[in-house]
Amino acid sequence: MPAILAITVPFFALVLCGYLAAQFRVLPESAIPGLNAFVLYFALPCMLFRFGAATPIAQLLDPALVVVYGICALAMVGFTIAMTLQRGTGGGVDLTNAAFGALVAAFPNTGFMGVPLLVALFGERAIGPMVVTLLVDLILTSTLCIALAQMHGHLGGAAGAGDTPLRVALGRSVRGALGNPLPWAIVLGAVFSIGGLALPGALGEIVKMLADAATPVALFTIGTVLWRAGRHAHSRTPAAQFVPVALFKLFIHPLLVLAVGLLANAAGLPISDLNLTVLVLAAALPSASNVSLLAERFGADNGRVARIIMTSTTIAFISFSALAWLLGAGVHA
Repeated sequence: MPAILAITVPFFALVLCGYLAAQFRVLPESAIPGLNAFVLYFALPCMLFRFGAATPIAQLLDPALVVVYGICALAMVGFTIAMTLQRGTGGGVDLTNAAFGALVAAFPNTGFMGVPLLVALFGERAIGPMVVTLLVDLILTSTLCIALAQMHGHLGGAAGAGDTPLRVALGRSVRGALGNPLPWAIVLGAVFSIGGLALPGALGEIVKMLADAATPVALFTIGTVLWRAGRHAHSRTPAAQFVPVALFKLFIHPLLVLAVGLLANAAGLPISDLNLTVLVLAAALPSASNVSLLAERFGADNGRVARIIMTSTTIAFISFSALAWLLGAGVHA
Protein backbone atom coordinates (compact mmCIF):
# COMPACT_ATOMS: atom_id res chain seq x y z
CA MET A 1 0.00 0.00 0.00
CA PRO A 2 2.76 2.60 0.73
CA ALA A 3 4.02 2.19 -2.83
CA ILE A 4 0.50 2.74 -4.20
CA LEU A 5 -0.03 5.82 -2.03
CA ALA A 6 3.32 7.20 -3.15
CA ILE A 7 1.75 7.40 -6.63
CA THR A 8 -1.86 8.34 -5.84
CA VAL A 9 -1.28 10.96 -3.12
CA PRO A 10 0.58 13.43 -5.42
CA PHE A 11 -2.11 13.05 -8.11
CA PHE A 12 -4.99 13.86 -5.78
CA ALA A 13 -2.92 16.50 -3.97
CA LEU A 14 -2.50 18.42 -7.24
CA VAL A 15 -6.28 18.35 -7.72
CA LEU A 16 -6.65 19.81 -4.21
CA CYS A 17 -4.04 22.47 -5.02
CA GLY A 18 -6.08 23.59 -8.02
CA TYR A 19 -9.26 23.75 -5.96
CA LEU A 20 -7.61 25.77 -3.19
CA ALA A 21 -5.91 28.10 -5.67
CA ALA A 22 -9.31 28.95 -7.14
CA GLN A 23 -11.03 29.07 -3.75
CA PHE A 24 -8.56 31.60 -2.33
CA ARG A 25 -8.34 33.58 -5.60
CA VAL A 26 -4.65 32.79 -6.14
CA LEU A 27 -5.84 31.84 -9.63
CA PRO A 28 -8.54 34.20 -10.94
CA GLU A 29 -11.72 32.57 -12.18
CA SER A 30 -11.25 34.19 -15.59
CA ALA A 31 -8.07 32.11 -16.05
CA ILE A 32 -9.81 28.74 -15.63
CA PRO A 33 -11.22 28.44 -19.19
CA GLY A 34 -7.78 29.24 -20.63
CA LEU A 35 -6.14 26.67 -18.39
CA ASN A 36 -8.69 24.08 -19.46
CA ALA A 37 -8.20 24.96 -23.13
CA PHE A 38 -4.42 24.62 -22.81
CA VAL A 39 -4.79 21.10 -21.43
CA LEU A 40 -7.51 20.00 -23.86
CA TYR A 41 -6.09 21.46 -27.08
CA PHE A 42 -2.32 21.44 -26.51
CA ALA A 43 -0.88 19.41 -23.63
CA LEU A 44 -3.12 16.31 -23.61
CA PRO A 45 -3.16 15.85 -27.41
CA CYS A 46 0.64 15.96 -27.42
CA MET A 47 0.81 13.41 -24.59
CA LEU A 48 -1.66 11.07 -26.32
CA PHE A 49 0.11 11.48 -29.65
CA ARG A 50 3.42 10.44 -28.07
CA PHE A 51 1.79 7.46 -26.37
CA GLY A 52 0.07 6.43 -29.60
CA ALA A 53 3.23 6.76 -31.67
CA ALA A 54 5.18 4.60 -29.20
CA THR A 55 2.55 1.82 -28.89
CA PRO A 56 1.94 -1.00 -31.39
CA ILE A 57 -1.41 -0.56 -33.16
CA ALA A 58 -2.66 -3.97 -31.95
CA GLN A 59 -2.43 -2.71 -28.37
CA LEU A 60 -4.05 0.62 -29.13
CA LEU A 61 -7.13 -0.91 -30.73
CA ASP A 62 -7.52 -4.31 -29.04
CA PRO A 63 -11.02 -5.43 -30.18
CA ALA A 64 -11.56 -7.62 -27.10
CA LEU A 65 -11.02 -4.65 -24.81
CA VAL A 66 -13.28 -2.47 -26.96
CA VAL A 67 -16.08 -5.04 -26.70
CA VAL A 68 -15.77 -5.50 -22.93
CA TYR A 69 -15.47 -1.83 -22.06
CA GLY A 70 -18.12 -0.77 -24.59
CA ILE A 71 -20.67 -3.24 -23.19
CA CYS A 72 -20.00 -2.00 -19.67
CA ALA A 73 -20.33 1.64 -20.72
CA LEU A 74 -23.73 0.98 -22.30
CA ALA A 75 -24.83 -1.03 -19.27
CA MET A 76 -23.81 1.76 -16.89
CA VAL A 77 -25.70 4.35 -18.95
CA GLY A 78 -28.85 2.22 -19.01
CA PHE A 79 -28.61 1.30 -15.33
CA THR A 80 -28.04 4.87 -14.12
CA ILE A 81 -30.86 6.31 -16.22
CA ALA A 82 -33.22 3.56 -15.00
CA MET A 83 -32.27 4.28 -11.38
CA THR A 84 -32.54 8.07 -11.56
CA LEU A 85 -35.26 8.84 -14.12
CA GLN A 86 -38.63 10.00 -12.75
CA ARG A 87 -39.36 7.93 -9.63
CA GLY A 88 -35.88 6.42 -9.34
CA THR A 89 -33.13 7.20 -6.86
CA GLY A 90 -33.77 10.31 -4.76
CA GLY A 91 -37.18 11.00 -6.29
CA GLY A 92 -35.92 11.02 -9.84
CA VAL A 93 -34.94 13.64 -12.40
CA ASP A 94 -35.93 14.42 -15.98
CA LEU A 95 -34.26 12.78 -18.98
CA THR A 96 -31.73 15.58 -19.52
CA ASN A 97 -30.40 15.27 -15.98
CA ALA A 98 -30.69 11.49 -15.93
CA ALA A 99 -28.56 11.36 -19.10
CA PHE A 100 -25.88 13.63 -17.64
CA GLY A 101 -25.94 11.60 -14.44
CA ALA A 102 -25.38 8.52 -16.58
CA LEU A 103 -22.48 10.25 -18.32
CA VAL A 104 -20.65 10.99 -15.07
CA ALA A 105 -21.45 7.46 -13.82
CA ALA A 106 -19.94 5.83 -16.93
CA PHE A 107 -17.21 8.28 -18.00
CA PRO A 108 -14.11 8.22 -15.75
CA ASN A 109 -11.59 11.05 -15.69
CA THR A 110 -9.37 9.14 -18.09
CA GLY A 111 -7.68 11.91 -20.03
CA PHE A 112 -6.93 14.42 -17.29
CA MET A 113 -6.11 11.86 -14.57
CA GLY A 114 -6.37 8.22 -15.64
CA VAL A 115 -3.80 7.91 -18.41
CA PRO A 116 -0.87 9.43 -16.46
CA LEU A 117 -1.92 7.72 -13.21
CA LEU A 118 -2.22 4.22 -14.68
CA VAL A 119 1.01 4.69 -16.64
CA ALA A 120 2.69 5.69 -13.37
CA LEU A 121 1.40 2.48 -11.77
CA PHE A 122 2.03 0.04 -14.63
CA GLY A 123 4.40 1.75 -17.01
CA GLU A 124 3.83 1.86 -20.76
CA ARG A 125 1.98 -1.47 -20.63
CA ALA A 126 -1.10 0.48 -19.51
CA ILE A 127 -1.20 2.76 -22.56
CA GLY A 128 -3.09 0.39 -24.86
CA PRO A 129 -6.06 -0.39 -22.58
CA MET A 130 -6.25 3.22 -21.36
CA VAL A 131 -6.47 4.49 -24.92
CA VAL A 132 -9.29 2.00 -25.55
CA THR A 133 -11.28 3.34 -22.58
CA LEU A 134 -10.73 6.93 -23.68
CA LEU A 135 -11.86 6.27 -27.26
CA VAL A 136 -14.96 4.32 -26.16
CA ASP A 137 -16.01 7.07 -23.76
CA LEU A 138 -15.31 9.97 -26.13
CA ILE A 139 -17.02 8.36 -29.12
CA LEU A 140 -19.71 6.07 -27.67
CA THR A 141 -20.58 7.05 -24.09
CA SER A 142 -20.55 10.83 -24.45
CA THR A 143 -22.28 10.77 -27.85
CA LEU A 144 -25.12 8.59 -26.56
CA CYS A 145 -25.65 10.51 -23.31
CA ILE A 146 -25.56 13.95 -24.91
CA ALA A 147 -28.02 12.77 -27.57
CA LEU A 148 -30.39 11.42 -24.90
CA ALA A 149 -30.07 14.66 -22.93
CA GLN A 150 -31.33 16.63 -25.92
CA MET A 151 -34.38 14.42 -26.46
CA HIS A 152 -36.24 14.97 -23.16
CA GLY A 153 -39.92 14.67 -24.18
CA HIS A 154 -39.30 12.28 -27.07
CA LEU A 155 -39.05 9.31 -24.70
CA GLY A 156 -42.21 8.56 -22.83
CA GLY A 157 -44.00 11.89 -23.22
CA ALA A 158 -44.95 14.77 -25.41
CA ALA A 159 -42.03 16.60 -26.93
CA GLY A 160 -41.51 20.19 -25.96
CA ALA A 161 -40.32 23.08 -28.08
CA GLY A 162 -36.68 22.52 -27.13
CA ASP A 163 -36.68 18.76 -27.54
CA THR A 164 -34.77 17.06 -30.35
CA PRO A 165 -35.54 13.81 -32.22
CA LEU A 166 -33.03 11.01 -31.68
CA ARG A 167 -31.62 11.13 -35.23
CA VAL A 168 -30.91 14.86 -35.02
CA ALA A 169 -29.56 14.61 -31.49
CA LEU A 170 -27.20 11.78 -32.44
CA GLY A 171 -25.97 13.76 -35.44
CA ARG A 172 -25.17 16.76 -33.27
CA SER A 173 -23.44 14.56 -30.70
CA VAL A 174 -21.32 12.80 -33.30
CA ARG A 175 -20.22 16.15 -34.74
CA GLY A 176 -19.31 17.27 -31.24
CA ALA A 177 -17.26 14.10 -30.67
CA LEU A 178 -15.44 14.61 -33.97
CA GLY A 179 -14.51 18.13 -32.84
CA ASN A 180 -12.69 16.79 -29.79
CA PRO A 181 -8.90 16.86 -30.43
CA LEU A 182 -8.07 13.85 -28.22
CA PRO A 183 -9.25 11.04 -30.54
CA TRP A 184 -7.49 12.70 -33.47
CA ALA A 185 -4.24 12.89 -31.49
CA ILE A 186 -4.50 9.15 -30.83
CA VAL A 187 -5.25 8.44 -34.50
CA LEU A 188 -2.30 10.55 -35.64
CA GLY A 189 -0.06 8.77 -33.15
CA ALA A 190 -1.30 5.42 -34.46
CA VAL A 191 -0.42 6.50 -38.01
CA PHE A 192 3.12 7.31 -36.88
CA SER A 193 3.27 3.96 -35.07
CA ILE A 194 2.19 2.00 -38.15
CA GLY A 195 4.55 3.88 -40.44
CA GLY A 196 7.49 3.86 -38.04
CA LEU A 197 7.61 7.64 -38.36
CA ALA A 198 9.12 10.21 -36.02
CA LEU A 199 8.79 13.96 -35.70
CA PRO A 200 11.83 16.03 -36.75
CA GLY A 201 14.08 17.28 -33.95
CA ALA A 202 12.71 20.72 -33.06
CA LEU A 203 9.05 19.77 -33.59
CA GLY A 204 9.53 16.60 -31.58
CA GLU A 205 10.99 18.60 -28.70
CA ILE A 206 8.04 21.03 -28.74
CA VAL A 207 5.58 18.13 -28.59
CA LYS A 208 7.60 16.56 -25.77
CA MET A 209 7.58 19.77 -23.74
CA LEU A 210 3.82 20.17 -24.12
CA ALA A 211 3.27 16.49 -23.30
CA ASP A 212 5.39 16.78 -20.15
CA ALA A 213 3.17 19.64 -18.98
CA ALA A 214 -0.04 17.63 -19.43
CA THR A 215 -0.13 15.69 -16.16
CA PRO A 216 0.48 18.42 -13.55
CA VAL A 217 -1.53 21.08 -15.38
CA ALA A 218 -4.43 18.68 -16.06
CA LEU A 219 -4.63 17.64 -12.41
CA PHE A 220 -4.46 21.26 -11.24
CA THR A 221 -7.17 22.12 -13.78
CA ILE A 222 -9.50 19.42 -12.43
CA GLY A 223 -9.49 21.19 -9.08
CA THR A 224 -10.19 24.61 -10.60
CA VAL A 225 -13.02 23.25 -12.77
CA LEU A 226 -14.62 21.56 -9.76
CA TRP A 227 -14.44 24.81 -7.79
CA ARG A 228 -15.95 26.78 -10.65
CA ALA A 229 -18.75 24.27 -11.18
CA GLY A 230 -19.65 24.38 -7.50
CA ARG A 231 -19.57 28.18 -7.45
CA HIS A 232 -21.92 28.49 -10.42
CA ALA A 233 -24.35 25.80 -9.30
CA HIS A 234 -27.84 27.31 -9.39
CA SER A 235 -29.58 24.77 -7.19
CA ARG A 236 -29.21 22.92 -3.90
CA THR A 237 -29.34 19.28 -4.91
CA PRO A 238 -30.50 16.76 -2.27
CA ALA A 239 -27.77 14.28 -1.34
CA ALA A 240 -30.02 11.43 -2.45
CA GLN A 241 -29.79 12.72 -6.03
CA PHE A 242 -26.00 12.81 -6.31
CA VAL A 243 -24.37 10.53 -3.73
CA PRO A 244 -25.82 7.27 -5.20
CA VAL A 245 -24.57 8.19 -8.69
CA ALA A 246 -21.06 8.85 -7.34
CA LEU A 247 -21.16 5.42 -5.67
CA PHE A 248 -22.36 3.83 -8.93
CA LYS A 249 -19.27 5.29 -10.58
CA LEU A 250 -16.74 4.17 -7.99
CA PHE A 251 -18.06 0.73 -7.10
CA ILE A 252 -20.61 -0.65 -9.58
CA HIS A 253 -18.69 0.41 -12.69
CA PRO A 254 -15.39 -1.35 -11.81
CA LEU A 255 -17.24 -4.44 -10.51
CA LEU A 256 -19.18 -4.60 -13.77
CA VAL A 257 -15.99 -4.30 -15.86
CA LEU A 258 -14.37 -7.05 -13.79
CA ALA A 259 -17.37 -9.37 -14.16
CA VAL A 260 -17.78 -8.80 -17.91
CA GLY A 261 -14.03 -9.14 -18.45
CA LEU A 262 -13.92 -12.47 -16.63
CA LEU A 263 -16.94 -13.74 -18.56
CA ALA A 264 -15.37 -12.63 -21.84
CA ASN A 265 -12.17 -14.43 -20.92
CA ALA A 266 -14.11 -17.57 -20.12
CA ALA A 267 -15.87 -17.26 -23.49
CA GLY A 268 -12.52 -17.24 -25.30
CA LEU A 269 -11.78 -13.54 -25.79
CA PRO A 270 -8.03 -13.02 -25.22
CA ILE A 271 -7.78 -10.53 -22.36
CA SER A 272 -4.63 -10.60 -20.26
CA ASP A 273 -4.73 -10.17 -16.49
CA LEU A 274 -2.83 -6.91 -16.84
CA ASN A 275 -5.23 -5.44 -19.40
CA LEU A 276 -8.26 -6.43 -17.35
CA THR A 277 -6.72 -4.91 -14.23
CA VAL A 278 -6.10 -1.64 -16.07
CA LEU A 279 -9.69 -1.58 -17.37
CA VAL A 280 -11.07 -2.20 -13.88
CA LEU A 281 -8.93 0.56 -12.37
CA ALA A 282 -9.91 2.93 -15.18
CA ALA A 283 -13.55 2.30 -14.31
CA ALA A 284 -12.74 3.00 -10.63
CA LEU A 285 -11.50 6.52 -11.43
CA PRO A 286 -13.66 9.50 -10.40
CA SER A 287 -16.06 11.05 -12.89
CA ALA A 288 -14.72 13.20 -15.72
CA SER A 289 -14.51 16.78 -14.48
CA ASN A 290 -15.30 18.44 -17.82
CA VAL A 291 -18.82 16.96 -17.85
CA SER A 292 -19.85 19.83 -15.57
CA LEU A 293 -19.03 22.25 -18.39
CA LEU A 294 -21.11 20.17 -20.82
CA ALA A 295 -24.01 20.07 -18.38
CA GLU A 296 -23.95 23.86 -18.14
CA ARG A 297 -23.87 24.16 -21.92
CA PHE A 298 -26.86 21.84 -22.46
CA GLY A 299 -29.03 23.29 -19.71
CA ALA A 300 -28.76 20.41 -17.24
CA ASP A 301 -28.48 20.84 -13.48
CA ASN A 302 -24.75 21.52 -13.36
CA GLY A 303 -24.98 21.77 -9.57
CA ARG A 304 -26.01 18.11 -9.38
CA VAL A 305 -23.34 17.06 -11.88
CA ALA A 306 -20.65 19.06 -10.04
CA ARG A 307 -21.59 17.43 -6.74
CA ILE A 308 -21.40 13.96 -8.29
CA ILE A 309 -17.93 14.73 -9.66
CA MET A 310 -16.76 16.30 -6.41
CA THR A 311 -18.06 13.38 -4.32
CA SER A 312 -16.54 10.76 -6.60
CA THR A 313 -13.20 12.60 -6.69
CA THR A 314 -13.07 12.87 -2.89
CA ILE A 315 -13.98 9.24 -2.22
CA ALA A 316 -11.78 7.94 -5.07
CA PHE A 317 -8.61 8.88 -3.23
CA ILE A 318 -9.37 6.06 -0.78
CA SER A 319 -11.40 3.70 -2.98
CA PHE A 320 -9.05 3.81 -5.99
CA SER A 321 -5.92 3.41 -3.87
CA ALA A 322 -7.47 0.47 -1.99
CA LEU A 323 -8.61 -1.25 -5.19
CA ALA A 324 -5.20 -0.77 -6.82
CA TRP A 325 -3.61 -2.40 -3.78
CA LEU A 326 -6.13 -5.28 -3.78
CA LEU A 327 -5.51 -5.92 -7.47
CA GLY A 328 -1.77 -5.96 -6.91
CA ALA A 329 -1.01 -2.95 -9.08
CA GLY A 330 2.73 -2.73 -9.68
CA VAL A 331 4.64 0.52 -9.62
CA HIS A 332 6.67 1.37 -12.70
CA ALA A 333 10.31 1.82 -11.73
